[in-house]
Amino acid sequence: MKKIVIFITAGSIKEAESIAQGLVKKKLAACVNIVPSIRSIYAWKGRIESSKECLLIAKTRESLFPQVEKAVKRLHSYECPEITALPLAKGSADYMRWIEKSTRR
Repeated sequence: MKKIVIFITAGSIKEAESIAQGLVKKKLAACVNIVPSIRSIYAWKGRIESSKECLLIAKTRESLFPQVEKAVKRLHSYECPEITALPLAKGSADYMRWIEKSTRR
């Protein structure tokens, strides 16, 4: 069963906590870490923008990505939130089993 790490940015710690709580409560993620302060520089609607954001790092099953994406879009204030995933290539056997046990099938 493939595992992934999903990166999500949010505009405030309150929004980040709401998203994290929603994902873990619904067993869409085993764990979500919140990095409270990052600076993002990005192109948006023809301009270069700079924003203070929070970064969420969610660990889950690859098969749950579509449900995570849907839940994040429902909970998020951004028009186009970052919801990107990378494969979790390696991890301790205990941790990888914990992700499986803590998420929906």
